[in-house]
Amino acid sequence: MLKSIYFDLSPLLFVDYLCYNLIFLFNFDPSTIKNNIMTVGIPKEIKNNESRVGMTPAGVFELVKNNHTVYVQSGAGEGSGFFNQDYQQAGATILDTIGQVYAMSDMIVKVKEPIAEEYNLIQEGQIVFTYFHFASSEALTKAMIKSKAICIAYETVEDEDGTLPLLTPMSEVAGRMAIQQGAKYLEKPVKGKGVLLGGVPGVSPGRVLVLGAGTVGIQAAKMAAGLGAQVTILDVNMKRLRYVNDIMPSHVVTGFSNEFNIRNHIKTNDLIIGGVLLKGAKAPNLITRDMLKDMHPGTVIVDVAVDQGGCVETTKPTTHEDPIYIIDDVVHYCVANMPGAVPYTSTVALTNVTLPYVLKLANLGWRSACKLDRSLEKGLNVVEGEIVYKEIAETFQLEPVLV
Repeated sequence: MLKSIYFDLSPLLFVDYLCYNLIFLFNFDPSTIKNNIMTVGIPKEIKNNESRVGMTPAGVFELVKNNHTVYVQSGAGEGSGFFNQDYQQAGATILDTIGQVYAMSDMIVKVKEPIAEEYNLIQEGQIVFTYFHFASSEALTKAMIKSKAICIAYETVEDEDGTLPLLTPMSEVAGRMAIQQGAKYLEKPVKGKGVLLGGVPGVSPGRVLVLGAGTVGIQAAKMAAGLGAQVTILDVNMKRLRYVNDIMPSHVVTGFSNEFNIRNHIKTNDLIIGGVLLKGAKAPNLITRDMLKDMHPGTVIVDVAVDQGGCVETTKPTTHEDPIYIIDDVVHYCVANMPGAVPYTSTVALTNVTLPYVLKLANLGWRSACKLDRSLEKGLNVVEGEIVYKEIAETFQLEPVLV
């Protein structure tokens, strides 16, 4: 019986059948089984002040070891401290232009979403594996639908326990950076309130309000507490608040997040961190325009949720070159690629978690890889011209298509 099953299947179906049995019966990693040879492209990021790169030379080495071809755009890794010769030594081929990389690759591995200059470079059926944050950009969504590419978003790959393994390392970086940047912009020469977060003997420390007790919020609270600030962290999830209460020092206090409590807290806090995330969806506006008048002049808002539209009504994306703007005497720091300012740390941290998924996609092709790995399947956002992720479809009032 077993023999007849094997010989009745086509080679491709046989590999799928074998993978299913190995992964479920023997907990075998299907990324080590290959029925696919793929060309993988690593373009240079062209978003303003984005110095990260989609893959380190170590990642290239693993792909080449699995008999895949890797094309890296010349200079793609320089901002992160990786040079052309490093990639060549790992087995990559260096190409001169971004157009060549897109044209010659089955799969593109990036860091940030494609920008307008890249839209026409993306090919039908090409896999694009990167952070997309579709819910915050209708133009990007329409462009990827038009391209009929396979858009797999890092930020919606989801483990069985609900964690987001490919978003977590960048959220850790952004949460910690939020306090660094917030502390800097509280200084008076840059129109801040003139408060030192840690205080000094005889002077009270600064006060920090953190909205959201997810990865960003906890990392921000940890950094602020380490500086000696008084920290309040708000969330609607009581399990998360209990967790924060258990692990944080006594000068980090928790509270339930609702409009009444937020309105009260913003009156007395010097630095406000927006760390709210709804998986795949647009962030809710927890701070509205009218609330700004209740804040002290020079209060600083760092909205880490800017990638998903921001959790402050007055949020608009800024860049590392021009990171802040002021509305009603409140300083807004809303850089959409905060981890890009520390590209070495961010690139290595990102490749550590994305590489296993890249290998699965390259070794098996996207259909088989997503069929065998439900976490990866949740990363599918736009497939062959259709939105397949529910929250994105709802953002644009469309019906998601099942794949």
